[in-house]
Amino acid sequence: MHYRIHIRGHLASGWQDRFGGLRIERQEAGTTLLVGTLPDQAALSGVLLQLIRLGLALLSLETNQAEGGEEAAQRS
Repeated sequence: MHYRIHIRGHLASGWQDRFGGLRIERQEAGTTLLVGTLPDQAALSGVLLQLIRLGLALLSLETNQAEGGEEAAQRS
């Protein structure tokens, strides 16, 4: 699954390893997007747990099927 997790505040790119390899994209509005693919819900839970431990505010969570997944199969 592909995820876009929007959080309040800016994170340094050095924190990327804490978030399962999700890419850190700092936004001008003082927020950060964590973007990328996670293998399963357990990995997503781990990322969300890191956000909680760091005291970061979750603004939104978006998901869709990664390219080549079930969504692509449904279009065939």
